[in-house]
Amino acid sequence: MLELEKEVNGVVITFFSTASAVGKTLISCNMASELARQGKSVCLVDYDLQFGDVCNYLQLLPKNTIADVQRGFTLQGDACHVEEYLTPYEYRGVLFYVMAAPRKLEEAYNIKTEYAIKVIRQLQLKFDYVIVDTTSMFSVLNLDLLDMSTIVTFLGIVDFIPTIKNMKIGRNTLNELNYDRQKLRLVLNRSNAKTRISIDDVEKLLGEEFYHILPNDFRAASQSIKDGIPLVLKQEHTELGEALRDLVLRYTNQGQMDFEEDDAEEAGESWLSRIFS
Repeated sequence: MLELEKEVNGVVITFFSTASAVGKTLISCNMASELARQGKSVCLVDYDLQFGDVCNYLQLLPKNTIADVQRGFTLQGDACHVEEYLTPYEYRGVLFYVMAAPRKLEEAYNIKTEYAIKVIRQLQLKFDYVIVDTTSMFSVLNLDLLDMSTIVTFLGIVDFIPTIKNMKIGRNTLNELNYDRQKLRLVLNRSNAKTRISIDDVEKLLGEEFYHILPNDFRAASQSIKDGIPLVLKQEHTELGEALRDLVLRYTNQGQMDFEEDDAEEAGESWLSRIFS
């Protein structure tokens, strides 16, 4: 059983996107690893309930999942302790915990939002940081997660027009939901992938600059997943690993949440803007 005596009010960082295969799981695993490396107590929650890959990325074989926690709440009520259902990940002295996604598809369908949110509330009292990996849709659960999050990392890539369209729709929707702009962080992944679409045009279309830009490094990312070792914990340094460390540093600002945000440039006319106008 995990022993956590102190009670804290943990920071919740949720990774969200309106497109699939943008790197949410890879980045959330690395953020959890880097925060743990800095000495923070961290729990990584896999709320891509149907197709969660956190345990696959980290090569974990969990004994329990969120489905077991829900059964615990049903049978025990408030006597159910979420920390008893976590799976540890440890590499070279760096330790954090994982709340695994359900093993079976039917279990995923039966997860109730009220219990999923209750899990996050309990984890906030036990961990300095709760990192949440989500599925790419505006579900009831995701909307509740966005509401309770300290920071929402809205992740995108610049590859095809439909992906950018979904990014714009998602960003507009978040704006319409009246979230504090300082709460939302627009992060671009795989920035230097081969594409004829410029980042400047995408930023003009979205009406703001990307908060942080991560480079494309398919080889390093693939090897990291194959090894089950996040890039920030590997001995060899890579451009992507360094950019991921920089993202964590920007978020923590040496232990304090950094809510400073650069003013976005006024959106100018571009060919992307004409397509979506």
